[in-house]
Amino acid sequence: MKFFKSILLTLPLLAFVAPTFAETKIGFIDMQKAIQETKAGKAAKKQLEAEFNKKKAELQKKEADLKKKFEDFEKKAMALSNEVKAKKQQELQIEMQKHQQHVAKSQMEIQKKERDLTKPIIDKMQKIISDLAKKEGYTAILEKSEQLVLFAQPSIDLTDKVVKEYNK
Repeated sequence: MKFFKSILLTLPLLAFVAPTFAETKIGFIDMQKAIQETKAGKAAKKQLEAEFNKKKAELQKKEADLKKKFEDFEKKAMALSNEVKAKKQQELQIEMQKHQQHVAKSQMEIQKKERDLTKPIIDKMQKIISDLAKKEGYTAILEKSEQLVLFAQPSIDLTDKVVKEYNK
């Protein structure tokens, strides 16, 4: 008897909930793909790659110089006194630490540059997404990622539509 009462109490609630599900419209966007496919995103990527390659060449040159210094030290180490050897080894270690700090600083600079270049693209894209959601009646538009969207029908992928609107 209790079971039938609970069903009778639940049925009217379903009448109100069902239309809510019917009105839900969800889409998703692959933001990484969208950013990379816009004209501004392609230009930003090109600029970042140029800066990255410049830094990489500079760091590789310094690394090669350090390697040569270490090799020279190892060759001459037997002929040096313990005091001179310890001093030279300490100098090389300090130089290596400075190089590692420079590498870390360069990586942070590249990451900052990437954020600086993509922020205006993302801001404009978010405005386009918001306008699209309002215009086409979306309840939610999600960002596609492996952790968030495990499966979605390709028909609700709005990435190309947003890129097209962005490039106008």
